Amino acid sequence: MSCLYVFKEKGLRLTPQRRLIIELIHSHEDRLTAEDIITHVQKRMPGINKSTVYRTLELLESAGCVYKTALEGQSIYHHPEAGHHHHLVCSRCGTTVDCDEALFTPVERSLEENFDFNVRFKHMVISGLCRKCREKGS
Repeated sequence: MSCLYVFKEKGLRLTPQRRLIIELIHSHEDRLTAEDIITHVQKRMPGINKSTVYRTLELLESAGCVYKTALEGQSIYHHPEAGHHHHLVCSRCGTTVDCDEALFTPVERSLEENFDFNVRFKHMVISGLCRKCREKGS
């Protein structure tokens, strides 16, 4: 569902700054950090304040227009229509590998069957050690 539609449906004001941030997130397939978004927005609107971008990102998250994930000490923003995917992050070298949401289907089923708990994984970040770092440590 379009963020523009969500804004209209919820009666939220669609300022030029908010529109620019929404368009950036909609048009970007990769993950974006808040700093990436600020840099891009300030190039297009030099007078925009960082706090405006952060407040807009919070609003977009609470409206369900973006997912926010902590990754490598930063907040990463994804558009929900980009699909759910997850990240495996090496805690030593920082290598990040994207993995498909289907990986967690057995876990979701197990939690439902064993605990009667319905889980909705959106964007998971799992830390561990990549093969190269494990081999270096041996």
